[in-house]
Amino acid sequence: MAERSTAAVDVADNSGDEPLTAQAAQATSDGVDTQNGRAADGPMPDKDGERTNAAPAAAPELHSGHKLARRYRLEECVTRVDGFSSWRAMDEKLRRAVGVHLMPADHARARSVLAAARSSALLGDPRFVQVLDAVEENDVVYVVHEWLPDATELTALLAAGPLEAHEAYQLVSQVSQAMAAAHREGLAHLRLTPSAILRTSTGQYRIRGLAVNAALRGITSETPQRADTEAIGALLYAALTQRWPYESDAYGLTGLPKGVGLIAPDQVRAGVHRGLGELAMRALANDGATASRQEPACTTPDELAKAVAAMPRIRPPEPAFTAPPEYQHTTYQQGNYGRPPTHPGAPVTHAMAIPPPPLQSRTGRVLKWGVAALLIAALGLGSWQLADTLLDRVKGESGSPNNSQSTKTNEDEKKPKESKPLPLAGAFVFGKDPIKAEDAGKAIDGNPDTAWVTKIFYGYEGKFGNLSSYDDGSGIVVDLGSVQEVTGIDVEMRGAGHKVEVRAAAPEESSPRGISDFPQELVKLGSAGKKLEATRDTPVKTRFVLVHVTALPSEGGGDGYRGGINEIKILGIGDQPAP
Repeated sequence: MAERSTAAVDVADNSGDEPLTAQAAQATSDGVDTQNGRAADGPMPDKDGERTNAAPAAAPELHSGHKLARRYRLEECVTRVDGFSSWRAMDEKLRRAVGVHLMPADHARARSVLAAARSSALLGDPRFVQVLDAVEENDVVYVVHEWLPDATELTALLAAGPLEAHEAYQLVSQVSQAMAAAHREGLAHLRLTPSAILRTSTGQYRIRGLAVNAALRGITSETPQRADTEAIGALLYAALTQRWPYESDAYGLTGLPKGVGLIAPDQVRAGVHRGLGELAMRALANDGATASRQEPACTTPDELAKAVAAMPRIRPPEPAFTAPPEYQHTTYQQGNYGRPPTHPGAPVTHAMAIPPPPLQSRTGRVLKWGVAALLIAALGLGSWQLADTLLDRVKGESGSPNNSQSTKTNEDEKKPKESKPLPLAGAFVFGKDPIKAEDAGKAIDGNPDTAWVTKIFYGYEGKFGNLSSYDDGSGIVVDLGSVQEVTGIDVEMRGAGHKVEVRAAAPEESSPRGISDFPQELVKLGSAGKKLEATRDTPVKTRFVLVHVTALPSEGGGDGYRGGINEIKILGIGDQPAP
């Protein structure tokens, strides 16, 4: 949701004929190649590709917060180029992040984009980022696809350095097999750049933008299989050398020296795996001029996948093994007491202690019989004391006043301690951009006529979310001064209709700020009335309690929304009385 004023989305400029040379950016999980927030429209040399000029239609002027099909809420513009824009959005129906491409319905490529998206959606191969929806609505064409927040672009991986041999092997193996399956279904990519390849947290490589990326940019090819195979070869070459296998710089990588042509990876960087280097050359020089001389060129993804499978399998590197510490003797053995001094260079010997001889003499036998007699006497004395104790207990059960008093004391100790208001040491406003932080103390001052009150927000039914400053909502964090046993809460809201929850920080937390710092739930998220009261049978140990507001009630029945908290009381088992 936004306040009354709304800032326009920045537009990424992609004009000019020179290729982009920006450093690799963090993965955006968008279906269009991006570098540092700009479209990575640098050349991916492709003899068979053809790029058509962008249509004059302008990208739709939409802003953060706009909702498509009453479901997809646009949140951040990732790319705006060639008459289309790409966004990170929220699917409010399934509560998950998605990516969205947008273009006017009268755009010259709108029909081909819709056709490509629908064909890609029918493939259903999990090795590709899935197209979830492709719709023409209200003079706008949009394509919705998966968003993988835990994945990393190959662009970012290569910015850190070349890949290890096993990782490069997994890259070319998985990508070539996936593209071979796509071509069997009549689908080509034609835009296989480092930013089109994502590596998930489990080590799997996924390809985004199948058919759609090329349609968005008007790229076609008479030999799509050869074009995609050469692109996979370029990816493998870059993974082995951290260089782009053409003279121009692209995707944050430096190109090859001008005038030398395509040289083998092991001539660019020492230590390159020979088999993978030859495989990259066979895929790159797939017009027949292979540098391998002994093996034919790979002209289709299927041929490349078979060539990878025929290679000796490259095993992952062995995990680093740390040798265990050298065995050390016990403290008694390490001591020098009673040992003869050693001279430098002399061998160290450990004297073995000789156990004393058993008591076999006459004196020894007398000593053993004496010890046995003492043990028998001790056992007898112990039995008499035990019997005397049992008799005293029986007398006590018959009605001794001392026993009644003791029983009463034990019962009193078993009774649960009564909950009462805990003393409050302070309060502060929760959120990335605290709302009226100076008024936080009014929520715990004991005066319900004073309150912490939010600003007025407009639209979106009072929900926080459109402005990044309030994406976790707001509220008041109460500081108890030390860890206490909290059993309940009594909150007086400014009015009914807030959507609110109450959470407690972990006992060891000393300065909580984000919602993840409050893992203990005291009151579940829901709509609250004027009063919010709750108690627990099991106390929660914490120092900080958060009254978390995620949506505000209407202000005067108009389109504005405002909320607040009049007074907060924390109940618990404390040793000190509340002030």
